[in-house]
Amino acid sequence: MDKKFLEELRQKYIDNPPDGMTPKLVKTMTDSDLLDMHYFLTEDDDFDGEPEDGFYV
Repeated sequence: MDKKFLEELRQKYIDNPPDGMTPKLVKTMTDSDLLDMHYFLTEDDDFDGEPEDGFYV
């Protein structure tokens, strides 16, 4: 993973930590944990409310 991207991502969450987290906690997270947190916080960003073509349950 690109170190610059990780540094920018970490700084983003240090400046504005998610609910229940502190800047210190974000600062000490492993790169893997940081990426996991970012994924789960942004996984629905592409959803615009319109159903996608494909399989539905």
